Order: sequence, then C-alpha cells, then structure tokens
Amino acid sequence: MAEESSYPKLARNAVNRYGKPRGKYDFQTIHTIVNTSPVLHVSFPTPDPKDLFSAIIPMLSFMGSFTSQNAALDIPLDLYLHGYISSRLMRLSSTPSFNEEGDGLPLTIAATHVDGLVLALTPNSHSYNYRSAILHGFATPRWSHSRIPPTKTEMASTQILKVTIVDASAKIRVGPPSDDRADMRNEEVRATTWIGVVPTWTMLGTPVASGGNRVAEVPEHVMRFVREHNEEGERNAVAAVQAAKK
Repeated sequence: MAEESSYPKLARNAVNRYGKPRGKYDFQTIHTIVNTSPVLHVSFPTPDPKDLFSAIIPMLSFMGSFTSQNAALDIPLDLYLHGYISSRLMRLSSTPSFNEEGDGLPLTIAATHVDGLVLALTPNSHSYNYRSAILHGFATPRWSHSRIPPTKTEMASTQILKVTIVDASAKIRVGPPSDDRADMRNEEVRATTWIGVVPTWTMLGTPVASGGNRVAEVPEHVMRFVREHNEEGERNAVAAVQAAKK
C-alpha cells in the first residue's frame, strides 16, 4: 500500500492480533467504515484534572472535504461532527486551552459494523464478523466554507466541529469459525453441534407516515434509500462469510 493512500502505523493505532492479520490502515477502508456507520462514539478529555475518566458520547458524523464535495474516500479527509452548541464537547472545543496553545481538542472516535454471528464448536471459539475503525484527531469549531455569519438561532442551537485526523486504523474479521484442530477431529462433537455464520446487518423497515402527512404514497427516493441500504447491508454480511473462500 502506497504511503500516501494510508494513515501512518504508530504504536498508538497499531492493530495486534496473534496469528491473524486483521489490521487495515488505508484511507478507503477506514473512511468507508466511518461513513456507513449510523452512529460513532466520540471520546474526549475532561477539564477536571481529578477526573480519571474520559467522557464518551454517541454522535452523527461524516468524513469529507469542503474543497471538493465529490472527493473520493481514498484520499486524506476531515471528519465533521454535528452537535448541540451547549454540550460539553462543543464547549470544550472552543476553550483557549485547546485552541490557542495546541491543535484543538484531542478526540478518539470509534465506528463498528457487525456482519455476522460466528458459531463454533466451543464457546471459546465463537466470534463475530465485523468491521471496526478507531481514529485520532483534533477538533476545532467550523464555520468557514459555509454561509457566514450563522444566524442567531443557529448559533444558539448547533455547531459543527472539524476533526483533523492524525492517525487511524481498522480491524476486520471475516470468514467461518476458527475451531481448534482437536475439536475438528472430535466426530461426536461435530455430529451434534452446528457450526457456521449467521449473516447480520441493520435493516430499515417500511416507512410509517406521521399524523400530519398529506402525501398518499411514500416517495420513490425514500423507498429507494431503504431498499439500497438493506441490499448493501446484506451484500456486506454475505461477502464477509465468503471472503475466506477466495
């Protein structure tokens, strides 16, 4: 993998897994995981020096580029977080201690997809097929490249944080169960225990109109979004099962 198409591999973001290389550092893999995750979990430091624990909250986000709205996922991108302006994360990102003396508020961001339940001969060998990503970066309030100035209502309610990513890694598990050789030679156990993978993905259900709706039929663009989301989830889950067969 060319260096310019991936994040640096550091001690902080290195994926270590005995015997089974599962780490990925390329932009395409990591950005795809983030942009297809419905929720990210964002961890950040608290200003209280006596507090031993970082704070963590679920948030909505997207990776992209303001200089090129059609930028591909295989190039360096920033991550944008949208949240309520009075939340602790938004307040901290605007404090001088993080912006005047440094690069911004340091964040750790996690995204995860579950693609299958992996059922083995023994509980110890049960697993998941999954795609996960961890990103580290610095957050600063973002208003440039948008309508300026924001309205009073916007300033009173919401804010965008731009997160400059400095390193990231993905960890992926695909394929069937990995049972011990001794268990695979135990014909009695194999004769009574089903092994395999239950493909797993998030399904969007049938749209339900609100009480104030006046449109008789659900618009095609809504139905198309639901259909394409469900089809993509199924494809990813099935592909994860079949990946080891290639």
